[in-house]
Amino acid sequence: MILTQAIGFTAALCTTVAFLPQALKAWRTRSVADLSLSTFLVFTIGVACWLVYGILTVDWPIIVANLVTLLLAGSIVVMRLAFAPRAEPDS
Repeated sequence: MILTQAIGFTAALCTTVAFLPQALKAWRTRSVADLSLSTFLVFTIGVACWLVYGILTVDWPIIVANLVTLLLAGSIVVMRLAFAPRAEPDS
């Protein structure tokens, strides 16, 4: 492995693992009301675009990092939608 790939994989590991505590906390507590849905939606779309870019350029650090990040950020979006309190309709 060359130095640039090692740096890429290290950066990918750090930025990807950063989402793991949030995803685990959201899963354990079912508390997601304070998470911004729009922020996570935009971020998840961006990660999906980076994943496609990585696939098209066959850049493994980008592919691996963004695949894992997409799963974590996507799970946070799903939990935000599933666990957030719903407003009661007016009677």
